[in-house]
Amino acid sequence: MPHCIIEHSENFNKNIDELISSVFTGAAASELFNENDIKTRTLSYANYQVGKTKSPFIHIAAKILSGRTDEQKAKLSGSILLQMKKLDLGDYILTIEVIDIHRESHAGN
Repeated sequence: MPHCIIEHSENFNKNIDELISSVFTGAAASELFNENDIKTRTLSYANYQVGKTKSPFIHIAAKILSGRTDEQKAKLSGSILLQMKKLDLGDYILTIEVIDIHRESHAGN
C-alpha cells in the first residue's frame, strides 16, 4: 500500500514517467509507507467533461488500508501535492483524494 492511481485527460502533454515519479516521491515523502510497497500507475481518458468545457485534468486517488488518522491522510495528500506543484501543470485541474480500503476484506500478497 498505497495504490496511487493517476487519472488524467488524454491531452496530457508532459512526461508520463515524470508524473508517475512525482506521485511516487510524494507518497514516499509522507513517510507512511515502505517505498517498496508504493504502487503507482496511470489511466488516460479520451472521453470526459469538466464543467462545460474539456479542461485538462489530473486526479490522483491514493488508496490505503483503513486505520490511518485524518492527519496521516492529510500528510499523504499534502506530500503528493507538493511534488505535483513542481511539475508546472499550467491550466490542469488537479485533485487528490485519499481512499480507505476495508482492511478486513482486502486480499493480496
